[in-house]
Amino acid sequence: MRPQRFKTRITELLGIRHPILVGGLGPKVSDGRFVASVVNAGGMGFIVAAGFPDPTEFRDQLQQCRDLTRGQPFGVNLYISRQAGGVDRVMRQIDILVEEGVRCVETAGASPEPIVPLLKQAGVKVLHKVPAVRYALSASKLGVDAVIVVGNDCGGHPGIYGIGSIVQAAHAAQVIPLPVVIGGGIGTGSQLSAVLAMGADAVLMGTRMLVTEELWIHPNAKQLVVRGDGTESVVVKKSIRDHHRVFRNESAEAALALDDAQVTEFEAYRPHVMGALSHQAYVSGDTRRGMLDYGPAAVFADAIESAETIFDQLIDGACAASRRLNSLEHAA
Repeated sequence: MRPQRFKTRITELLGIRHPILVGGLGPKVSDGRFVASVVNAGGMGFIVAAGFPDPTEFRDQLQQCRDLTRGQPFGVNLYISRQAGGVDRVMRQIDILVEEGVRCVETAGASPEPIVPLLKQAGVKVLHKVPAVRYALSASKLGVDAVIVVGNDCGGHPGIYGIGSIVQAAHAAQVIPLPVVIGGGIGTGSQLSAVLAMGADAVLMGTRMLVTEELWIHPNAKQLVVRGDGTESVVVKKSIRDHHRVFRNESAEAALALDDAQVTEFEAYRPHVMGALSHQAYVSGDTRRGMLDYGPAAVFADAIESAETIFDQLIDGACAASRRLNSLEHAA
């Protein structure tokens, strides 16, 4: 593992070696074993709580991660649903993660305002993830410890505004007083260096990490990413304003057809976007169906490697980029 090369507000806040975070890759995808590999490589990862609705299974995942990280801090992704009962479900998950000593969470979805006081009282660091700077500004007033801003390049949910990560990075660093993490299309050390140069404090990766050795998904799903160059990425569900960037497969094509027809009823989309389809694709390796989060950073994922190897490459690349920038500076 590379020694610490960059000290930022995020590395200090989370007690990690590198300013590299790996977002929740989807229900049941980011499990305890995978998150432990990210933490042991010097970064921060998040077990997706929504993937383990059974309290015992959720607790087991937390305990497994704690054992594998030998007590190092790790995180949990909490999705706050806007549907009835969404906050209550998260509250129950918070009770368990606090009991198990989790020290930070990545919140997403609806406003984290109802749960921030409970988390802060328990000493849990809160990083709220949003798809636009305007939302990050609102979140920064709620008592969260940091914000994660993802651009239009991200696999998963890039929001409705279509603003790229390079604009979000520069803007967020200018106007948000809290530590800022930038995600969306990130997969190289030069991008890490650029994000830090723009004033942000860390990067968040998703698609780039789908080829990690420690990730449990079927080898066929990993090879899909290795073979890809990012142009297979497409945004669906635009008609219902739930933009979702995924791999262009049969399910995505069906959703695109509904978008083209300006269908606005979710029930028409349901058969193509059910979470069970994507889970089955990752289990079986048949990736023709399911909403598979997938962004253009797939172009950087050209081999199946350990989390530590990927992180080492990012740190080496960031150091090289920093040296190049310094070499270009011309003394007056």
